[in-house]
Amino acid sequence: MSAHDLQHPFKRARGLGSAQSGAGHWWMQRVTAAALVVLALWFVILVLGLLHADYAQARAAVARPWNAVLLMAFLITAFWHAVLGLQVVIEDYVHTRWKEVSLLVAIKFLAALGALASVLAVLRIALGA
Repeated sequence: MSAHDLQHPFKRARGLGSAQSGAGHWWMQRVTAAALVVLALWFVILVLGLLHADYAQARAAVARPWNAVLLMAFLITAFWHAVLGLQVVIEDYVHTRWKEVSLLVAIKFLAALGALASVLAVLRIALGA
């Protein structure tokens, strides 16, 4: 039995870094989830309204300013919420440090790329390109 085994858990944890970012991450997950509930409800109503619409009507609906803004907010919030959730899963279940860091960087990069491509698509429709 070593002296390290006899230390109090708080003593062993000291020097391992701050544990204060977890609450902010937790709150941001809840805020994005609440925003997604409202935005998803709006999105479902929009899609149901376009159920029997043709391409031109659907494009015109997305091109309306409020619909375009809300659609972009929905897309950005969905990607952000996905990154937050996947980050927790990776941090909890990937135990090799280089794999954890690589996956976190890849997920953030792919989410940013997806969000930018989605917002660009909505902007092109909204601006008539």
